[in-house]
Amino acid sequence: MASNKQAHSKNIFPYEYKVKTLDNGLKVILIPMNSNGLVAYYTIVRTGSRDEWEPGKSGFAHFFEHMMFRGTVRHPGGMYDSLITSLGADANAYTTDDYTCYHLTITNSDVEKVMDLESDRFQNLTYPESAFKTESGAVYGEFRKGRTSPFNVLWEKIKETAFDKHTYRHTTIGYEADIKDMPNMYEYSKSFYNRYYRPENCILMITGDIEMDSIEKMVGKYYGPWAKGYTAPKIEAEPEQKAERIAEVKYDGKTNPILSISFKGKAFNPNDKTVIAAQILGDLAFGTNSELYKKLYLKEQKVLSLSPQFSMNRDAFLWLIYAIAPEKELSYVQTEILNTVEYFQKNKVNDETLSNIKSRMKYSMLMAMDTPKNVSSSITRFVAMTGGIEKIESYFKTIESLTSEDIIEAAKTLTKEKRTIVTLKGAN
Repeated sequence: MASNKQAHSKNIFPYEYKVKTLDNGLKVILIPMNSNGLVAYYTIVRTGSRDEWEPGKSGFAHFFEHMMFRGTVRHPGGMYDSLITSLGADANAYTTDDYTCYHLTITNSDVEKVMDLESDRFQNLTYPESAFKTESGAVYGEFRKGRTSPFNVLWEKIKETAFDKHTYRHTTIGYEADIKDMPNMYEYSKSFYNRYYRPENCILMITGDIEMDSIEKMVGKYYGPWAKGYTAPKIEAEPEQKAERIAEVKYDGKTNPILSISFKGKAFNPNDKTVIAAQILGDLAFGTNSELYKKLYLKEQKVLSLSPQFSMNRDAFLWLIYAIAPEKELSYVQTEILNTVEYFQKNKVNDETLSNIKSRMKYSMLMAMDTPKNVSSSITRFVAMTGGIEKIESYFKTIESLTSEDIIEAAKTLTKEKRTIVTLKGAN
């Protein structure tokens, strides 16, 4: 059982933490902090819709977000819910392209009870075919409900337009045809669980008023027997995009048009200057403090909203800019966005401006870390992308090292050949 302890006095991350890896490959991150007895209990499964590589089988990562609450032989679904409620805890979960996260906020006196429950369902989940069919029907209902959101309709079109081969082509909830057929895939569902819900593919993160030696012993007791067995997905690499792609999608309801302009980005790497500079570029060029936002939203009132989404993903994903605008303004807004990209490809950012945004990125994250839940939620995606907490330091060192020339180089990667423009328009 390997372990690693970090002292916060030497790091940007403000708390001391300890990382342990069990013999079965489960990584455990313990972050003690004063929190009036509160503890955040997070289990990160490094499987999301990205891992759904088999044709006709999309949507299962999100499906298991539901099924994991169905219980085990020892703790059937109803018992699990009752026990969690009796503890005054709130058990919840969410799924993304790249990972699934299960999280609870509890008191430190209940950690062992919760660990017994959580370790049991991650090792021994069981459900009859009838429950499987009921839940898969509920997932299809969720899909249909999601279609009432223009952003969900747009997101589906963006992904299928921008990607040809990679599993990022489908959304987290999956293709409609696959979800409709899900009730017929009971045996496959058990295979999905057995391949991906394994210790080598999971990270347990416990934050709050904890005594580390005691927690370590509990983890060994409850999670040590968990058998290895992770099988990596066979994800097909996305071919290089060599030409601009343009599409339009209709929304059945009424909505203002939504314009999306995306560029093929790079996989998240905290040591890659281009990746981190692109995150800063998104905020500088299109965030609420940007000159373009002030112009289009505040001064000219040409848009109802303008926002960037330069996210962290395990594989090369999309760096996006969204704008909601009246149809008569779409062409103008699109031109202004593309002109802004071109501007940052040719012009240096003011040193003071760059310094300010670096500080804002750093301190906005750190200032949010005031409770166990906020600490854990702030770093969950980072932990899921990198496989641990240690590279947070590399990330902030890369931020500090960036120059105006790095911002220009990042902007130069936003080329027409890598661009996808998708517009959503509602019913007249």
